[in-house]
Amino acid sequence: MNSTDIDIELARYSDWAFTSSVLVLVLALLLLAVELAYSRSRKVEARELVSAGAGSAVDPASATPGIVVDSSRTVDERIGRAGVALAYAGIVLLAACIVLRGLATARVPWGNMYEFINLTCFSGLVAAAVVLRRPQYRGLWVFVLPPVLILLTVSGKWLYTHAAPVMPALQSYWLPIHVSVVSLGSGVFLVAGVASVLFLLKMSSFAQRDNGFGRMLSRLPDAQLLDRIAYRTTIFAFPVFGFGVIFGAIWAEEAWGRYWGWDPKETVSFIAWVVYAAYLHARSTAGWRDKKAAWINVVGFIAMIFNLFFINLVTVGLHSYAGVG
Repeated sequence: MNSTDIDIELARYSDWAFTSSVLVLVLALLLLAVELAYSRSRKVEARELVSAGAGSAVDPASATPGIVVDSSRTVDERIGRAGVALAYAGIVLLAACIVLRGLATARVPWGNMYEFINLTCFSGLVAAAVVLRRPQYRGLWVFVLPPVLILLTVSGKWLYTHAAPVMPALQSYWLPIHVSVVSLGSGVFLVAGVASVLFLLKMSSFAQRDNGFGRMLSRLPDAQLLDRIAYRTTIFAFPVFGFGVIFGAIWAEEAWGRYWGWDPKETVSFIAWVVYAAYLHARSTAGWRDKKAAWINVVGFIAMIFNLFFINLVTVGLHSYAGVG
């Protein structure tokens, strides 16, 4: 396949879907941030509901038997619902971007850094949509979307490449296997990292302060729930990312004649995997389950980001030409 075989029209639609996805996700973030910033705390709403149920006069003729009128459904809650709907729309648009890029090039659409980051962000957003599907978790979107938008901005502005065939070195059946698995694991780790950061903030003195940031933290789920979200998402992502590293080693043996050569990409990927293994071990060890384990998870998340950007874009190694997994 050569460059003349690229469907330029589909490639253009893919670019439009990417831009639309970023814009929609930005709008979703703004709406969700408005809800989080201006909504009343759950304790205040609970007291008002009890008070309303005990002392308010309700017209019996207008009441429906068996249905409790939720007087707490305010404007900010409707704004939050709209924000989540836009987040889902952004996910669909990003999926369209990935699919259209694949159709335009007649290959798997993760053959360069631009496509790899798009797939990783899509995986993270889907993981967030699954984990944060309950209304009481909606405020967590405010903290998941910023790193995703930063990644997409870097991807679209500095890493964008026109639709084209992959270079011969990447024309292997291991490309769709290795890179997709690594992207899935990295995307889910993003949700876990955000949950651990928020857990540490909830456990810190910031959550006790009577200011805007402290009140915002008080509206998030409790610290133990955040810790469980981080733990469960890491449990899922850890073996997935591990298999991605193993598949990469098998591909390396076919391409370079060795399974492992301590290339910078390989080394940092292995370090990140070990850090996450340490987190899972610490999370199940008495005396390490709270802040210490969460800090280890944050270190693993930092290692993943470092591996994604610095190793791919700055250092020189066998993975430098590809910019992928």
